[in-house]
Amino acid sequence: MMRLPAIVTGTLLAGVACMPATAATHYPLILENCGATITIAAAPQRAVGIGQNSSEIMLLLGLADRMVGTAVWVSPVLDELAKANAGVPRLADNQPSFESVVGTNPDFVAAQFLSALGPEGRVGTREQFADLGVPSYVSPTDCDTTDNISADGSRANLWTPELLYREIEELAAIFDVSAQGDELIADFRAREQAVRDRLAGRSDDISILFWFSSAETAGDAWVAGKNGAPGYITNVLGARNVIETEAEWPLVSWETIATADPAVIVIGTMDRRTQAADDPAVKREFLHTDPVASALSAVQAGHIVEMDAQAMNPTLRTIGGLEKLATALEAFGLLD
Repeated sequence: MMRLPAIVTGTLLAGVACMPATAATHYPLILENCGATITIAAAPQRAVGIGQNSSEIMLLLGLADRMVGTAVWVSPVLDELAKANAGVPRLADNQPSFESVVGTNPDFVAAQFLSALGPEGRVGTREQFADLGVPSYVSPTDCDTTDNISADGSRANLWTPELLYREIEELAAIFDVSAQGDELIADFRAREQAVRDRLAGRSDDISILFWFSSAETAGDAWVAGKNGAPGYITNVLGARNVIETEAEWPLVSWETIATADPAVIVIGTMDRRTQAADDPAVKREFLHTDPVASALSAVQAGHIVEMDAQAMNPTLRTIGGLEKLATALEAFGLLD
């Protein structure tokens, strides 16, 4: 799983729309979220997170004691959340069954991807949960993508952290912890601005490829399109993603990549091992032994950067990916 996406952006309709972000939430809270109107009768006490980003946002908001399950993990949980996460049952590493989620007796479900809870939801549909009286929430980041009902979609507009911040703000309002949400958003904004200040005017059209994984090591590669999280990262860095399609994770041949000849290759790291090239060691071995890949300028120069795959998806880890790549470009001497 790389990620996936959605359709209508979420907007607060009532409850928090006309009050300061740090004010207490008044229930019922009504939200428009990804084409659905959801009503939150009271602060959830038994929430399930389907998707690592959704789960980690709730953990960062201090909600571990109100979570009864998580699922769909790509990378290890953030170090600072390990203790809190240890007390939350993991229903599945990948997609959980509808029965396993319902079996936790949830009163709220938050999903990272529409493919988990959309019309063809691998876990279930939002209507199924609504019929049980369980409101569901899908990440606004996924709502900003099309053709994402069952897989990765296309993104017409460049992703920005504003979608992430909206998700944090809305989840914080749902759980009546808006002060924690404001603090989290302020921290992310400060980290992004610090990178912008540090790199201002230092980049000069550095070409970069982001390789998430491949179904066959020597086959076509899933690489980042121009408008996803890697597109945001290159935009901040003043660099350039060599893949210009709007598809979130297009399959691209190494012959095409050779034509683009990126100056830097970013390879995804993850715990997941469902695809042949999930392991970063496999990626590195391929890059150094394949006749086409080994001739790339980035490989010849040793400009290969390992990045948490979750940072290459539009998640709260993307800012960390930005910081890591900025440091790597400096170390490579590409910003001098």
